[in-house]
Amino acid sequence: MFHIFRYQPLRLITQNSLSSMYLKLMLSRPVAFAQIWKSWFSSHSLIGKKNIILMGPPGAGKTTIGRIVGQKLDCPVIDIDDNVLETTWNMSVSEKLQDVGYEEFLEEEGKALLKFSASGSVISLSGSNPMHAAGMQHIKKNGIVVYLDVPTTVIMSRLKSKDMDRIVGLSPGISLKDVLQFRKQFYKRWFDIRVLCGGDVAAEVVAEKVLDAVKRYQDSDLETFISTRSSRSGRSMKEKSHKLYFSDVVTQGLALDGGLFVPERGLPKFTAEEWQGLIEATYIERAQVILERCIHPADIPASKLAEIIETAYGENFNCSKVAPVRHLAGNQFLLELFHGPTASFKDFALQLVPHLFAYCIPRSCNYLILVATSGDTGSAVLDGFSRLHDTDKQRIALVNFFPEDGVSPIQKSQMIGCQKENAWSVGVKSDFDFCQTAIKEIFTNSDFTGFLTVEYGTALAAANSINWARLLPQIIYHASAYLDLIHQGIISFGSPVDICIPTGNFGNMLAAFYAKMMGIPIRKCIVASNVNNVLTDFIRSGVYDLRGRKLISTFSPAVDILKSSNLERFLHLIANEDGQLVTQLFNQLENQGHFQLRKDLLGKLQQDLVAGWCSDEDCLAAIHSVYSTTGYILDTHTAVAKVVADRLQDRTCPIIISSTAHYSKFAPAILRALRIAEINQNPLSQLHLLSSYSALPPIHWGLLETLKKTGNGDHQVCAADMSVLMSHIETLIQNHFM
Repeated sequence: MFHIFRYQPLRLITQNSLSSMYLKLMLSRPVAFAQIWKSWFSSHSLIGKKNIILMGPPGAGKTTIGRIVGQKLDCPVIDIDDNVLETTWNMSVSEKLQDVGYEEFLEEEGKALLKFSASGSVISLSGSNPMHAAGMQHIKKNGIVVYLDVPTTVIMSRLKSKDMDRIVGLSPGISLKDVLQFRKQFYKRWFDIRVLCGGDVAAEVVAEKVLDAVKRYQDSDLETFISTRSSRSGRSMKEKSHKLYFSDVVTQGLALDGGLFVPERGLPKFTAEEWQGLIEATYIERAQVILERCIHPADIPASKLAEIIETAYGENFNCSKVAPVRHLAGNQFLLELFHGPTASFKDFALQLVPHLFAYCIPRSCNYLILVATSGDTGSAVLDGFSRLHDTDKQRIALVNFFPEDGVSPIQKSQMIGCQKENAWSVGVKSDFDFCQTAIKEIFTNSDFTGFLTVEYGTALAAANSINWARLLPQIIYHASAYLDLIHQGIISFGSPVDICIPTGNFGNMLAAFYAKMMGIPIRKCIVASNVNNVLTDFIRSGVYDLRGRKLISTFSPAVDILKSSNLERFLHLIANEDGQLVTQLFNQLENQGHFQLRKDLLGKLQQDLVAGWCSDEDCLAAIHSVYSTTGYILDTHTAVAKVVADRLQDRTCPIIISSTAHYSKFAPAILRALRIAEINQNPLSQLHLLSSYSALPPIHWGLLETLKKTGNGDHQVCAADMSVLMSHIETLIQNHFM
C-alpha cells in the first residue's frame, strides 16, 4: 500500500462537516462564506475524478511541486517513487536499481504502475516512468499529464549536489546529459500539457503555472476567435453564442463579414525565463513550444502537433537549423528564410498549414483551397499540399491564381512544375491585387459558395496569409532569430533588436510584431517597400491612398502589392479591437480608394513601425555592393530591406534583416546586378551561370530539381473576370471530386 499526503488547512471540508459550517458562516459572515465556498468549489471542480500527473526529468521538482499543487487543491498527493515503488518493493529505488539492473528495473517499475490506480489526486511520476509504454497508457487513462519542461543545463546544475544512484540509465560511458537527452523522446510522447520551468523560478510559481495550464486544458472557450470587423460591445447575442475556435478559423479562412480572424483574448505571453529556457533548443523544439501555446489542445493535441511539426520541418529543409541567422556586416544580421523546398519564407507556413488543415477539417466534406499569389506563395502552397497523405489528397484540392505576367520566369516555372494531381496553377491576365480581391469576393458570395456545397459537397477555404494559421509559423522564426543571437553570444536576453522586412501583404511584419507582443524584445519594426510604396506613405502620414496609384512591376515582385490585407489585423489591434472603426476604414478604402487614421492611432502605430522604400536601381546596386565586399548574394527582396535598413537604422542595436527568398529565383535581375552582359533567357541556364560564381549561399537544390522537371509544362490562363474565375473553380471541382 502507499501513503497519501493530504493537506488540511484549518479543517477538511467533508459532507459531515459541511452543513454545520454552512450554517455558522451564513449567519455570522455571509461574504466570507461565499469566498470560501467559491474557492473550494473551483479547486475541486478543476480535476474532479481525474488525476493531475506530473512528469519530467530527475531534478524537475515533481515531488515538491506536486505537494504544493495538492495543498492548493486540497486533494491527495502521491509520489510514485516514495509511495508506490518503495512500498511495493520494500526497499529504496536506488537499492532496487543496483539489485536488478537498468532493463529489469524499467520492467519492474512498469509492472508496479500497471497495478496502481487513483482518482482526484496529484501524482508525481518517477523520471523513468514514461519509458514504460504499457504503464503510461494505464495511468494516462484517468489523468492529465503535465510535462515539467526544464532546460537540460538547469537539470544538470541541480543534480550536481544530489545522489545520482537513483537515475536510471546512468553508467560509466553514459553521461547525465546523454540520459536526459535520450529521455526527452518519451516525455514528448505522453504529455497533454507542457509547463516551462526556468532555472530560478520558485516551486510555488511553477505550481501556479501547472494549475493555470490545467484550467486552460479543460476550457477551450478561453481561446476563441473574432473578426477584425466585430467588436465586443457591438456583437449580438447570437454572435457571442456562436463561438469560433482554431479549427474553425483554419478551415473558414475569412470571416463572413469580410474581416480577418484574430484571437479574442490576444496572443499568449512568455516570461523572460521561459524564453531563456528555449535558447539551447532546436528550431523544431521552439516551434513545438510556441505553437502549443497558440493552438488549444482541444483543436490539436500536443502529440499530434509534434508529429505535424516534425513532418513539416524535419526533412523538408536543406539546413539543419531550418532558419539560420548569419552575420552580414557591422550590426546587420540576415535571417535566412529560403532553405525550404521552394526557396522562400512561404515554406515555413506552407509546409505546416496543409497538415493542420487536414487534421482540423470535418471528414464529411471536400475542400477546395483558393490561393492568390504575387510569386512565392504559389509554388510553396502547391508543394505543401502535394505532400499530404494520399487519403487527404482525395478530399483536399487547391487552385493557385497568379498574375500571368507579374511574376519572375523562374517563379512561373516553379508554379507550373509544382502542379500535382490535387493542385493546379491558373494565370490571370491582371495583377496580384485583382487576384486577391477576387478571392475575397468569392468567399463572401454566399450564393456561389452555397451552390458549391449543395451541388458538389465542396467547401472553399483560403491558404493565403489572411488565414490565421499562416501567421503562426512566421512568429516562430522571428522569435527563434532573437534566441539564436543570444546563443551566438551577440546579445543577452532583454537587449533590444530592430527587424527589417521587405513587406507587401504585411503578414511577415505582423508576425514580427506578434513576436514582440509575446515577449521578444524587438524595438522597431522597419517596413521596407519598393516603388509600390503605399505602406511607406501610410506609416509616415496615416493616409492610405490608392487613388491614382497603379501597380508597377519591379525586380521584387513579392512586394508588388498596393492593398496589404494583414494591415487590417494590425489596425484592429492598435484600435483596441474597435471592429466598427476597422469596418469603416476598410469600407472607405474599398469604396473611395483611401482612408485616414486618427492622429492618436497614428502615434501608436509609429511607436512600433517605421518605413522606407527602395528603387530598382538602388536594389541592384545593393546586390552588387554586398557581393563585392562579402561574396554573399542577396535576393532582390532582401536587397530592398538592406537598402532601407541602411537608411533608417540608428546602429545602436543589432538589426535582423529577413532574407525572404533565395536569389536563384530572380536570376535575371541578379545577373544584371552582377553586371553580366549576355543573359540566356532559359531559367535553367541562368542558374548554371550563377552557380559558377561559387557565391554564398550556394544555388538552391530544390529549385534546381524543380526546373529540371518542369520542361514545357502547361497551365491554364484566364481573363480578369469574376465569372470566368468562378467557372474555372466549378470545373476543377467537377474534375477532381466528382
